[in-house]
Amino acid sequence: MTQHDPTPLSAHRVTSHLPWLLMGGAGIAMAWAASRVTALASGRNPVLWVYLVAIGLLVWQLGTAAFDRPVRARGAAAALLAEARVAVLVPAYNEDDAILRASLASLLRQTHLPAAVCVVDDGSTSGDYAAVRDWFLPAAEAAGVAVTWQRTPNGGKRHAQVTAARSFPDADFYLTVDSDTQLDAHALDEALQPFEDPDVQSVAGTILVTNYRTNLLTRMQEAWFLSMQAVDRAALSRRGSVLVNSGPLAVYRPAVLWDNVDDYLGETLFGRPVHTSDDSMLTLYAQQRGRTVHQPSAFAFSHMPSTLDGHRRQQLRWMRGSLVRSGTRFRRLPTRRFSYWYHLLRWALYAAVTVALVLLAVSGTLFSPTAWLLSAVVVGCAQLLVTTPYLTLRRSDQTTGQRLAVLACAPLVGLWNVTVLRALRWYAMATFGNVAWGTRQNVEVTA
Repeated sequence: MTQHDPTPLSAHRVTSHLPWLLMGGAGIAMAWAASRVTALASGRNPVLWVYLVAIGLLVWQLGTAAFDRPVRARGAAAALLAEARVAVLVPAYNEDDAILRASLASLLRQTHLPAAVCVVDDGSTSGDYAAVRDWFLPAAEAAGVAVTWQRTPNGGKRHAQVTAARSFPDADFYLTVDSDTQLDAHALDEALQPFEDPDVQSVAGTILVTNYRTNLLTRMQEAWFLSMQAVDRAALSRRGSVLVNSGPLAVYRPAVLWDNVDDYLGETLFGRPVHTSDDSMLTLYAQQRGRTVHQPSAFAFSHMPSTLDGHRRQQLRWMRGSLVRSGTRFRRLPTRRFSYWYHLLRWALYAAVTVALVLLAVSGTLFSPTAWLLSAVVVGCAQLLVTTPYLTLRRSDQTTGQRLAVLACAPLVGLWNVTVLRALRWYAMATFGNVAWGTRQNVEVTA
């Protein structure tokens, strides 16, 4: 391991008219192709209605997300937040030493320094991080940041998070950080700003892919994650209804965890402990207490799988967890909440698309090359439409050409989602009872 701190990563947004021009062109192309598909589907009203509802939802998301802006606390609220004591919860399991060091180093560069960093080695089998610990403890002491570092028998991420939180129980806020994640130097300060509203219970940050330049798969994930956060999550944030915070960067009021700690640790499915979907469970607890929002100016950089097998296992874990959490939301979210009906609409739309595909497969009349081509245009243009905010992003490790290369992957992301990942989701739904973690049996990503 090198003895110097890793190069810090940073990001910010700029004002640009180019995304609006590109969005307009992509929207026109998508609308034209959709009209041609519905013309082919004349007399097949279910297909027509699926297109109309899907496009209507997309228009709402884009229109609402366009008004999403970073929140800045003012007056007395700003003064209180500036003094807030934040404990960072860092579970680590079979992490690459260099990646963990980069993550911890980023915490010491924060413009709002955390009061404590609580690291829990969840029984890693790849090593004990001794060199990282020996570097971090004096570095944190020099920065005035308290540290707790514990090694426990493997109990899963939730157990590690709660163990970390119990080592610093009097925090004003808890920041969850994955051990493979670097934070922008302003990330914590930015993520605290929305808490000026006392009804806000959790804040999600914007996650970017650290290793996005590795290959086409990681570039696609960079484009996909940004589009999900800048459009879908941003639209939900306007209604205080973010459904899933990302583990690499999310801040919670302590009561969100402490009021639900037994339920969090004790969740089971068919009598087996649930180890997945921890982020969505914490977000659900926050939803039950108040507003859950997204802060677009709080950036984190997380490593993503660079192989198809790693991608498959990660997506299966997320998809199975999503299905389990959907059932929990329908049972626990109040029907007066916008998030309840939005969640219901998304599942209804997913079911309608599946039924439409079955109808098309049975009839065979719409599986002409023209229909397939037009449908691909619709999907590709729609994904390009929601990925155009990437043009406003400025990463410290990215050139203009690299940014455009990521954007060029957007149509592939859309097609990947409606083909490979849709089939994988069907498999995940058939095997959702498998709630094991499914990844990190060894070190999977290295710096």
